[in-house]
Amino acid sequence: MKILMVLTSHDRLGNTGKKTGFWLEEFAAPYYTFKDAGASITLASPLGGQPPLDPKSDTPDSQTKDTQRFKADPATQSALASTLKLSEVAEKGDFDAVFYPGGHGPLWDLVEDASSIALIEATLAAGKPIALVCHAPGVLRRVKSANGDPVVQGKAVTGFTNTEEQAAGLTEIVPFLVENMLRTNGGNYSKVADWQPHVVKDGLLITGQNPASSASAAKELLEQLSLLTSA
Repeated sequence: MKILMVLTSHDRLGNTGKKTGFWLEEFAAPYYTFKDAGASITLASPLGGQPPLDPKSDTPDSQTKDTQRFKADPATQSALASTLKLSEVAEKGDFDAVFYPGGHGPLWDLVEDASSIALIEATLAAGKPIALVCHAPGVLRRVKSANGDPVVQGKAVTGFTNTEEQAAGLTEIVPFLVENMLRTNGGNYSKVADWQPHVVKDGLLITGQNPASSASAAKELLEQLSLLTSA
């Protein structure tokens, strides 16, 4: 069981002068869910190397058992510091599933990244599942189905809500609002109360609303892999 995790390489929060990147819990919880299930995990990012960590995700009140496990795990820290270049990994397609952690960074780079777009299209076309959490469903903005329609058109999806973005104080900073984009592209968007776990599956596409949804989305991805393997 081979799983590819795709992280952002973008570290600038618009024109605020502040830093952004990937959200630690949204990487750590899925990573250890996959690892504990015996998966072989490959980490990739557009630029390769160390992906930027959103500093807000590393504050004391953002810590979980999985982020604490990561901080005590030098092997995983080393793997994260040396992610492969996405363009090189995507071409090989040597994986059974793909997972995208969120954080605000993906809204700037992965959304427009040709390798990421091609990877998602090829993964779904090959009958392999893909999961995206929090802001990562925004990466689907330019992705098309085989017929040329937006990949989320007619699909049940979720992602970071407008009210969660408002609570983060970044509504006017982000390039677009994930909820609005998913609706505009024809997705059947659903959500629950802010910051509560919510995962939606439609065929091979799995989306999670927020950081609280990351572990559940990873488990759903494993479940889909199990079903496909046993079919």
